[in-house]
Amino acid sequence: MSAVLLIDDDIALTALLADYLTREGYAVSTVNDPVEGISAALSGQFAIAVLDVMMPGVSGIEVLRQIRAAGNLPVLMLTARGDDMDRIVGLELGADDYVPKPCPPRELAARLRAILRRTAAPPESQGLPIVIGALCVRPGQRVVEWAGERVTLTSSEFNLVLALARQPGVPVSKEVLSLEGLGRPLARFDRSVDVHLSSIRQKLGTLADGRSCIQTVYRRGYQLIRD
Repeated sequence: MSAVLLIDDDIALTALLADYLTREGYAVSTVNDPVEGISAALSGQFAIAVLDVMMPGVSGIEVLRQIRAAGNLPVLMLTARGDDMDRIVGLELGADDYVPKPCPPRELAARLRAILRRTAAPPESQGLPIVIGALCVRPGQRVVEWAGERVTLTSSEFNLVLALARQPGVPVSKEVLSLEGLGRPLARFDRSVDVHLSSIRQKLGTLADGRSCIQTVYRRGYQLIRD
């Protein structure tokens, strides 16, 4: 039973979502104050947090910033429908995915399952390290290293790096990256893959010539360069 933390000042909505997710087999805790939500998220008691962007006092974006500064708890953002800026900022700060509000409980449950499935570490025997130049990806531990130093990535960022590392030198389409990295089909006008990869580029080191190891291939997607 996965423990889910709901952080939203909308008491009626959190009660509705908590009831549905409980019936889906999750252990759900709700927090309606953003400051209390930060403490709860950092307690180590939860497998994932669902975080509303629009909250009084401390915004969901600031809550996410503080969660990310302290750890890698998977976070699913609830954003206002059509508010691209909040969604992009959330992804840039390390949100794993987002769901527009009003949020159908069934869709939320499906997104949670997808994220938790991706973050579950496979057995060590199924996760031999992948080494490409200075990059080392350890699937069993869900760890990425650059030049021997560990790189802090979100669960979605790790999955995207892994998808590229499995096919070095080969362009991987955004459709495939969305499915393997985010656990959902690529939607029209969805820039989530691009935003995540932009963040990854900033976290990884550069090649000897100063380029990023992740290159855009026009109309074909992205590829990991063999150094």
